[in-house]
Order: sequence, then C-alpha cells, then structure tokens
Amino acid sequence: MTGLYVHVPFCVKKCAYCDFYSIPSRNDLIGGYVEAVLKEAAGYQHNAFQTLYLGGGTPSLLGTSLPVLLSGLYRILDLSGCSESTIEVNPESATPDFLKTARMKGIDRLSIGIQSTSDAELRSVGRVHNALQARIAIMEANRVGFKSISTDLILGLPGQNWNSLRASLETVTGLGIQHLSLYCLSLEPGTPLAINPPENLPSEDEQADLFQQACAFLKTAGFIHYEISNFALPGFDCQHNLNYWRGGEYLGLGPAAASHLKGKRFKNKASLDDYLTHPTGNIEEVEELPPEFKAAEEAMLRLRLIQEGLNINELGVKFGEDNVSGLRQRLNELTRQRALVSTDSIYKLSPDRVLTSNPVFARVLGD
Repeated sequence: MTGLYVHVPFCVKKCAYCDFYSIPSRNDLIGGYVEAVLKEAAGYQHNAFQTLYLGGGTPSLLGTSLPVLLSGLYRILDLSGCSESTIEVNPESATPDFLKTARMKGIDRLSIGIQSTSDAELRSVGRVHNALQARIAIMEANRVGFKSISTDLILGLPGQNWNSLRASLETVTGLGIQHLSLYCLSLEPGTPLAINPPENLPSEDEQADLFQQACAFLKTAGFIHYEISNFALPGFDCQHNLNYWRGGEYLGLGPAAASHLKGKRFKNKASLDDYLTHPTGNIEEVEELPPEFKAAEEAMLRLRLIQEGLNINELGVKFGEDNVSGLRQRLNELTRQRALVSTDSIYKLSPDRVLTSNPVFARVLGD
C-alpha cells in the first residue's frame, strides 16, 4: 500500500501547544498553494495511491479551493484504487457547505480536531472553537453522510480532571463517532505553552491515571485500542495511518511534508513562500537507511500497534535474516525485562509500557 498525504499549512490561529508547520491568517495564499501542490504532484503522475489524507494546519480553510485540489489530484495521479480518503477539519471552519462538498467530492472519512468539550480547557490552550461548535460539527458530519468520523482529544490539558475528560468522551462517543485519537499533551520547545506553562497542568502520574481511565471507558463503549494513541470501533481503523505504522511507503505534498518512497525518506522545506515559488525544488532532507536500520525502524513502528504487534519472521523475509539478527536479540532481551511480551514470533508492548514506550523504542532501534 502507498499513501498520499497533502499538508495544508493554513490555520486561523496558532494553538499554544502546536509545533507543526502552520501559518495563521494567510488565507489569501490558498489559491496559489493549490496550484503549487498540483505542480508538485505532476512529478509523480505515474504513481498509484491507495489512501489519501489531507492534514494540516486546517484543511477545512480550503473552502471553495477544495474541489479544485481534489479534481487536480485525481486527474494527475492514479487514485483509482483509493480505498480511504480523509480530511482533517476544525469545528469553526467545518461549515455545512464545506462538509457537503467534501463528501460529494469523494472524501469518506472525517477527522475533527475537537481536543475537548470543555470551553475552559479549550481557551486555556488557545483553541478558537467552543464546545457547542464541536458538537455541531459532529452532528453535521453525520447529517451529510460521513460513515467514518474520527475526533481528536487531548489528555492533560490545564485544569483537566477525570470528570471533564469523561464528559468529553461521553459527548463524542454519544454523537456516534467511529474512531478517536487520544493524545497526551506535551510541552514542545519554543511553543507558548512550554515557555509559560500553566500551574494547573496535570502531572505525568495524573496523565497516566487519566489515560487508564479513558482506555477503560472506551473499551466499555466498544472501541478497540489498536495503536498507542488511537481507538476505533471494529472495522474503522485508519488505513492511511496503519500504512505508516506498518512501514509502508507514502508521498507527502506541500511545505514541510515528508515522504517515504522507493526506500528513501525525504522532506520538503518548511517554507510556504519558497514552496509557492518552487514547488518542485524544495526537498531538503534525503535519507536512505541500510537494511539493518530499516528493519529496526519498522519494528519500532509496528510495536505501536497494540493488538497486532510485530512479527519478526516477516521482517526476516523482508530485510534478510542477517539484517534482523541483532534486532531479534534486542527484542528477546526486552521481553526478558518484561518491556515486551512475545508469543512465538510475535512481539507486543507490555500493557504497562504503553505510556512509557519511548525508552523501549530507543532500545529497539539500538540506541
């Protein structure tokens, strides 16, 4: 499987925790951006893609440029076998007309950046929507016919406790979503939240307790915890992201977009101005890992899959047994230390290491 990702860098306002490449208040450049994306796409016109994901930023700010972008991508690239098309939206810009247009143009999966249904929590991190707009966005998505709706929630927001997190979970699941991403708040260097952290941020231990309570709630609601931060009703896993976690290939279009094609990783420069001027000449990082490191990287990614885990024998076939011998030893040692659990050739994260997986992954990579 090969995925197509389009990075839409526009947003209304930069959130206090965000370190993604996004630019507020530059909607006047959207038309030129769409033209640039299609020019970049023309360099890959013989490639076929099975998933499409429009992320950001805030793709719902594309407005009437969305049909132009989608029509152009389908004309230039081979998307005839595309089985899942996702667009990220924020509640304040997910208008009924936009959602209807997205659905009519073939988008079948919606990812709504809600983060919380507490107005106080939303204000504390600079979100521009409120809880009512969040609920309306989900209801409108159902009304226009989206059959796969995902919402993002953040765990560990300032002042958050189990009562407020449970209220958010009850609201979104009660409105009929099929997928939920639950991310722990992290203070990324250089962001306003990291520079001036609020005094009422939940501690790491409190975050861990909230996560365990949320997992129990979602399990009762019928959701499967299939990836460290992702939960889905049966049959509604995100196929585009599963491709990432399974070590698959993907093409990223747009400024700051990353790609993994033909064994090489490369990334576009994080500059919209440069991208608008030279959409086909912005690659600034190219990396081609040797098989031993590729195997370790894919092992790390697959271990994110809580239910599926990693089959080391499959990696041996894919990369050569000589290139996974060291990895196999590290996995066995982590199993002896109870950081992993294994059955035959299948390795999975121990349940009590899900929230402390980074040190485990570093060991898997050989660091």
